[in-house]
Parts: sequence; C-alpha cells; structure tokens
Amino acid sequence: MTLPNIFTREVSESVINRINQLDAHTQPQWGRMNVAQMLAHCNVSYEMLYEDKHPRPKFPMTLILKMFIKRIVTGPAPYKHNTPTAPAFRMTTEKDFGAEKSRLITHIQKTQQLGEAYFDNKVSHSFGRLSKEEWNNLFYKHLDHHLKQFGQV
Repeated sequence: MTLPNIFTREVSESVINRINQLDAHTQPQWGRMNVAQMLAHCNVSYEMLYEDKHPRPKFPMTLILKMFIKRIVTGPAPYKHNTPTAPAFRMTTEKDFGAEKSRLITHIQKTQQLGEAYFDNKVSHSFGRLSKEEWNNLFYKHLDHHLKQFGQV
C-alpha cells in the first residue's frame, strides 16, 4: 500500500484541514490522550528533526529500534489502536491546544516546503538513514492515525 505523499502541497493541506477541524473539546475514539496531548505527541517527530530537544537513543537501543521498530514506523502498514509509544512521545501533562495545533501546522508546512529531496537519505533521530518514502510514511501515517483517533478521517 502506498501512502499519500505528505511532501505535496495537496496532501499536506488536506492534513492541515483535518487538524483545523479539531477543537479543544474533541474527544478521542480510543486511547488516553486528550486532543491537546495528541497534537503535542505528533509534534515530537518534528522536534526530533528541527530542534535539539530530545536526546538521541544510545546503543544498544538504536540497534533495537532499527531491527524491530523501524519497519513498523516507516513501513506502509497502519498502526494498531493503543500501540505502546516511546517515552519521548508520552504526554501525561496538560498541553495548550492552540499552541500545539499552531506548532504542528507550522511543522507540516515546513516539511512540505523542504520537500522530499531534502529528506531522501536524511538521518533519523532513532532509525538512521531513511529514504524519502520512509520519511513520508513516518510523517503521514502517524498524523493520519491520530487524526482518525479524533474522528478526522
């Protein structure tokens, strides 16, 4: 299964439109996070790319991530509901809905503007070098999963 290309303006704008349908009171269809926490959770992928906010995993964790988790995160198969998440992605405190929403939209726009050529063979925080297809799957699949969690199909 080929996923929509988040690097195209059409797909990134479609995802942003889905985000814009959310409000601070949107309820999840599964999971523990509220909508603001979900947006903050989605921002972590971009923080790992654009900010020096999260420590890189150390060996042997990088080996485990590459051998067992990379395929799940960067492959085209959808995530299952209530899949465990890495500690950096866990949101247990309250978040500001407006701020997280704005940050996420800005990250998506920046990623689209940089384009797939920028990401082809770029090193991931956790998985080493990824192809543009793997980056696309990582970005799109994660956003799509959580937007569906909050009713935005």
